[in-house]
Amino acid sequence: MKRVDHRLRRIFRLASRLTLLWLLIVSCSTNPADQQVERPVVEGVEVLAIEPAEIDEVYETTGNIRSERESLVAGRVMGVVTSVLVREGDMVKAGQLLVTIDDRDAARRLHAAQMTLESAKQNMLLQEATWLRYKNLFEEKALSRQEMDQVETQKNVARAEYERAEAMADEARIHHSFTQVKAPVAGRVTQKHIDAGSMATPGMPLLLIEETGRFYVEAAVGERLREKIKPGMAAELVVDRPALSQQTTVHRVLTSIDPLSRTFIVKINPGNLPVSSGLFVRVRIPVGKKEAIVVPAASIVEKGQLTGVYAVDDEGIITYRLVRTGATYAGNTEILSGLTTGERVIVKGVKRALDGGVLAGGKAR
Repeated sequence: MKRVDHRLRRIFRLASRLTLLWLLIVSCSTNPADQQVERPVVEGVEVLAIEPAEIDEVYETTGNIRSERESLVAGRVMGVVTSVLVREGDMVKAGQLLVTIDDRDAARRLHAAQMTLESAKQNMLLQEATWLRYKNLFEEKALSRQEMDQVETQKNVARAEYERAEAMADEARIHHSFTQVKAPVAGRVTQKHIDAGSMATPGMPLLLIEETGRFYVEAAVGERLREKIKPGMAAELVVDRPALSQQTTVHRVLTSIDPLSRTFIVKINPGNLPVSSGLFVRVRIPVGKKEAIVVPAASIVEKGQLTGVYAVDDEGIITYRLVRTGATYAGNTEILSGLTTGERVIVKGVKRALDGGVLAGGKAR
């Protein structure tokens, strides 16, 4: 019995191995190419064959909106700032008090100058009265010419002393007025460089006031374009928040080159953009023509940090193709890499496109 059971087990193991070998041979003989892949059908899209096109060669840089006129308010006397009466963003009127500086020294000088002026005035009046009396005596032949000349000289010296004291008093008054810093023009305070308790010195910037009126976009441009960019050229301005763009023109070109950055300044009309000093603006200036591969901007699909388009092969199969984009101008986006001439991409209905899908009908149109 034991021998029979042992033989049966051997037969059973041999049969199992043969069955496994047969299944392996059958599976290896199956051709994967014969298996059909089920692909989702995509309808309602438009496909365009890529052809090279002549486009504007666009120079891109960044700039900021600035006022045409700015007034830098600086200190004119030395002293401790006692109060700053405005904040950044405040609107001010011409002549409005902005900053006060400790005026005790200036006030004492002014008081001393006024006292000196009053003394000189009284002496001048006395000398003039004396001169009148001596003049009457001289006319009556009761006084010699030398005595008359002496009295007249004293009168003239007294008047000169008075005028000198008057000038010194005016100087002290002006010096005292410098302790009250007032707005030279009407506008908006855009920068504040000092706070109460700080020491102000002559020439030290205190505030920057931007006059209301004309604004422009100031951008730095590489020196290689010095001969290409001229006033009146077309330019495009783009603001990120809110997302706006404006077709405008170059207003002025300052041709002097910055020795450190090797750039020159271009001023551009802001057009109808909402102007606000310091607003960040992207600047695009067409400086020539070039041949490039472009696709409609609407065909560009962003997926997280990826940028691509939906390409369609000859069998109508759709794949998401990663591309590197260049400038976008006049509704078209330049493709720097990822596509070649003759390839097809979906340009309309991109929201219906699926990576791995197939066009309805099975062929690209």
